[in-house]
Amino acid sequence: MKWSILIVIIALGIIGYFLIPCNKWDNVFPKNSAVITQKVHFHNRYGIELTGDLYIPKNKTSEKMPAIAVSGPFGAVKEQSSGLYAQEMAARGFITLAFDPSFTGESDGNVRNVASPDINTEDFSAAVDYLSTRPDVDAEKIGIIGICGWGGMAINAAAMDTRIKATVASTMYDMTRITANGYFDTDNNADARFATKTALNNQRTTDYKNGKYELAGGVVDPLPDDAPQFVKDYYAYYKTPRGYHKRSLNSNGGWNKTSSLSFINMPILQYANEIRSPILLVHGEKAHSRYFSEDAFKKLTGDNKELLIIPGANHVDLYDNMEKIPFDKLEQFFKTNLK
Repeated sequence: MKWSILIVIIALGIIGYFLIPCNKWDNVFPKNSAVITQKVHFHNRYGIELTGDLYIPKNKTSEKMPAIAVSGPFGAVKEQSSGLYAQEMAARGFITLAFDPSFTGESDGNVRNVASPDINTEDFSAAVDYLSTRPDVDAEKIGIIGICGWGGMAINAAAMDTRIKATVASTMYDMTRITANGYFDTDNNADARFATKTALNNQRTTDYKNGKYELAGGVVDPLPDDAPQFVKDYYAYYKTPRGYHKRSLNSNGGWNKTSSLSFINMPILQYANEIRSPILLVHGEKAHSRYFSEDAFKKLTGDNKELLIIPGANHVDLYDNMEKIPFDKLEQFFKTNLK
């Protein structure tokens, strides 16, 4: 009798273990009870294992469904904006995957806190690899969403990966352009780039001597009184309970300083004019970064490209402001183009 009771207790414990969610919810946004979340792992073609949060509608059918991979902003993690976008789009009927790019968050890759225009574009294709092999996903109905710096990566991925059937770039940055030219292209000259490269290569020597990589620092803290408004906007997201996350580069120490070198030398969006799949660019009317989307839109050709400017919105509003992010438009765009 005692053994029977013990066996029952052990069995109940095992069942309970599998019924309890394995991952503590540590996202910066509220959990939507209409969506199931699952931690997943997949690898890119460089052998780096990526970690993502998969969002599945609770009312999903047994049929194969359209799917969307989401990443960004640049220096954020999946528990921030990309997770918010993924959860909301899952609630609207898509299987979605918010993932940490290589070298960041819960994804693998050493050294840490490194960005690469090539590898991070590849990360989107790796997410498509994973989604396209899931039995509940229709491999012919996969789209992507890139936020901020990953908006540029998303467009770059769409230019390379023909399996991507629809792309949204929200509050987009072209990180290669801004790194090489500065804001508004004010340093777009050989002398300015030479000075930047000299400083970064000197930093490489210092890092090698010290045996560690010096961080550039995340969002400036404490915030100077004379900080530009867009820096104040970043602070309001990354450095306050609104968006702070312990694994976010921008919330903490930032990228390795020498990450910028490859972005100077390898510009993205070179073949954006050859993209044949639909693209939607979304940007805030008052965003300091608005010119990135406007100029990227000029590169795109065909009648299936759209630029949507959100009245009154700044750059960071499109990270988490549910009143400003045009989710109805995103739902319509993907349902139209992933069918």
